[in-house]
Amino acid sequence: MANDIRICDKCKHMKVKTALSKLKKLDPESEIRVGCKSYCGPCARKAFVFINGRYITAPTEDEAVELARKFVK
Repeated sequence: MANDIRICDKCKHMKVKTALSKLKKLDPESEIRVGCKSYCGPCARKAFVFINGRYITAPTEDEAVELARKFVK
């Protein structure tokens, strides 16, 4: 079963290009969706990754990706 991974292209704490490459390393088979997730409150304060039904937030992009690793199927 493929992982459901999503990131916001408007997030001020993540760069789409670098985040995509880091997330692809977690699961090369997944299709990562990019677009607004209507999570603007937390998104304005922290980096986040939506993975398999969970919002993972952290102060930096690297930390968010590392926390998301636990939820990869």
